[in-house]
Amino acid sequence: MARRRKGRPVTGVLLVDKPAGWSSNGLLQKVRWLFQAQKAGHTGALDPAATGLLPICLGEATKFTQFLLDADKRYQTTGVMGVETDTLDGEGEVVRQSPVPSISATEVQQVLDEHFTGEIEQIPPMYSALKRDGKKLYELAREGKSVDLEPRPVRIERNQLTRLALPEFDLDVHCSKGTYIRTLVADVGTHFGCGAHVKTLRRLQHGQFHLDNAVTLEALERRREEQGPEALDFWLISLDVLLADLPAIHLAEQPTRLFSHGNDVQIDADQPGQVRVYDTHKRFLGVGRVTERSRLQPVRLIAQG
Repeated sequence: MARRRKGRPVTGVLLVDKPAGWSSNGLLQKVRWLFQAQKAGHTGALDPAATGLLPICLGEATKFTQFLLDADKRYQTTGVMGVETDTLDGEGEVVRQSPVPSISATEVQQVLDEHFTGEIEQIPPMYSALKRDGKKLYELAREGKSVDLEPRPVRIERNQLTRLALPEFDLDVHCSKGTYIRTLVADVGTHFGCGAHVKTLRRLQHGQFHLDNAVTLEALERRREEQGPEALDFWLISLDVLLADLPAIHLAEQPTRLFSHGNDVQIDADQPGQVRVYDTHKRFLGVGRVTERSRLQPVRLIAQG
């Protein structure tokens, strides 16, 4: 007999405004406890010092985190030129200080446009959660070890200078998954010959989700204390919102039964590819893949209660 999970079988997506000082996993576990949820997972970590949007998936939504892990993100960051640290942010040890050249906002934006926008390559920071030989890089860094890291391609859709008050500068960055803002800021400083590190970092957007719609940890704690864990469901978003970019297909009763049990079904569809699948009552069933022969194959199904 399978062991029953402890907690509520609550399902949905919660947008949290992560406060500074919390690890993403620490906040995830806190949210899971507040909701008394059986399962929880986040969709892309933020550094402990960073703040901003952290989507957290509860229950059946954890099956679809990959769809948001691959999404673009938008950040607001303040960099400090002339000071380099081992972690590339203000949490680390200062390793070098250099005079800051006299540069204008026009010059900085030109460098951003020419060298740090579009398809670029980055070397990941040693203080990151990437793994080498089974160990996280930041664990190796804390042991005083360094490894040769290969540059990785990333895409910067938009890299806008919003403030220049040397030695500080503010950037608004829209980028692909896998982009390290700490590396970006450090590389900008290196370009000007003085180095730089991140002072503050805030995530404004993750895929289709915006920080404006996020709830604070304080608000969650207050509502739970006053009304209990069930009252927090007020802030949950339907899990199929994660898949809003996929076309939707609605199945009749018999195909619904077959599909929900993991079987292929024949449908009337023009375009192959992944789709959101619903029954006639608009109940979300999961994600399917339409083949060239218009067969709908289950990809990821949710448990139907």
